[in-house]
Amino acid sequence: MTTMNDSRRSFIKKTVAGAAALSVGGILPAFTAKSYGSIWKANEKIRVVVMGVNSRGLALSNNFASQPNCEVAYISDVDSRAAEKCIASVESIQKKKPKAQKDFRKALEDKNVDALVIAAPDHWHAPAAIIASKAGKHVYLEKPCSHNPNEGEILVATASKYKNVIQMGNQRRSWPKVMEAIAELKSGVIGRPYFAKGWYTNNRASIGTGKEAAVPTWLDYELWQGPAPRMPYKDNVVHYNWHWFWNWGTGEALNNGTHMVDLMRWGLGVEYPTRVTSSGGRYRYKDDWETPDTQVINLEFANNTAMTWEGRSCNGRTVEGSSAGVMFYAENGSMLLDGGNSYKIFDLDNKVVKDVKNDIEVNALDRTNPSQLLDALHIQNFFEAISKGTALNAEIVGGHQSTLLCQLGNIALRSGGTLNIDASNGHIKDNPGALQYWKRDYHQGWEPTV
Repeated sequence: MTTMNDSRRSFIKKTVAGAAALSVGGILPAFTAKSYGSIWKANEKIRVVVMGVNSRGLALSNNFASQPNCEVAYISDVDSRAAEKCIASVESIQKKKPKAQKDFRKALEDKNVDALVIAAPDHWHAPAAIIASKAGKHVYLEKPCSHNPNEGEILVATASKYKNVIQMGNQRRSWPKVMEAIAELKSGVIGRPYFAKGWYTNNRASIGTGKEAAVPTWLDYELWQGPAPRMPYKDNVVHYNWHWFWNWGTGEALNNGTHMVDLMRWGLGVEYPTRVTSSGGRYRYKDDWETPDTQVINLEFANNTAMTWEGRSCNGRTVEGSSAGVMFYAENGSMLLDGGNSYKIFDLDNKVVKDVKNDIEVNALDRTNPSQLLDALHIQNFFEAISKGTALNAEIVGGHQSTLLCQLGNIALRSGGTLNIDASNGHIKDNPGALQYWKRDYHQGWEPTV
């Protein structure tokens, strides 16, 4: 389902393909609008609304604005300061000022808008994507795709019903050397992989103890909370620290773990697990932070494979020399993906037999824009899916599966036991204590439906 008329669809089909070819063909590293100036003469582009632009959304706005076949038409944020900053930044890139619309739903009423880019807090991800789908728009959705498993299933059902394009922000699915590495893994370069280890480490500071305060004049806190049950405003939540509160966030496991779990799931060729356990807690500081700062999630699968993810939010000691990464262990060796667009292959004697280097620097600890040039490829894949029906590199069913693995880890931790899982659909079996975390409560009137 789409709001684009036939003439725009025809035009976009031609232009997106051309832009994608240019990106892959070597113009991408320069990555400025001027680079394309002598080649690109489009007078009509894919028009997007970007929702949530204080942090990651600002970087995404700039990246979308830098695409020659895209126009950022609206900036939507409940923080007027963030909106103004982003509008000025986007205008400087695309030489056209996007409109400000605090409520993204009103921006979606514009029949000339093609897609919604969602970088708002986690509690908004699935509800906003569902609203956009019902409005006939395509969706570029930052990870995680949902706040809880039930939302993820509703989102998948919504995409199936409305037939729109939903790309999840598992950007490594579009990074060329990561794609090459997974292809080598699946070809049997080190035999059958049977275990994978992923990790994320950082040195996050304490968030302290918040105090109830008057809502700042620059913030529409009611709309910021949106679907979530109402809680009083405190001075240590907005912005970013919402990640560590269960009412709005999903912890480090879904904030950064989703990326590595997705790579492990891809490499091992698995969907839903059979058993999940997790240990961890808030160990480093005594403050308002609710989600674990230290966590290990273990998942087992029916094809005789397993994976583990380790998150350390408050101790940045690296693993394998990298703050984020994945190691695959197989019959005849191992493969390291260090979080960037690179990989190494080791034999069973720990000798490096292949070392594919980064050609574009990636900073896994940059929480706003770790990999702009590479992420442009993911954006172009999204555009091609809209215009040509090209297969998405990170479609929403797979996005839900990777998100769910992390959610099951959190549920195992919070419920304090082993989860036995139906490997056909990811559902928890015979565990009422764990099932209380499968869904969430919503503010009245905000319950998502297909």
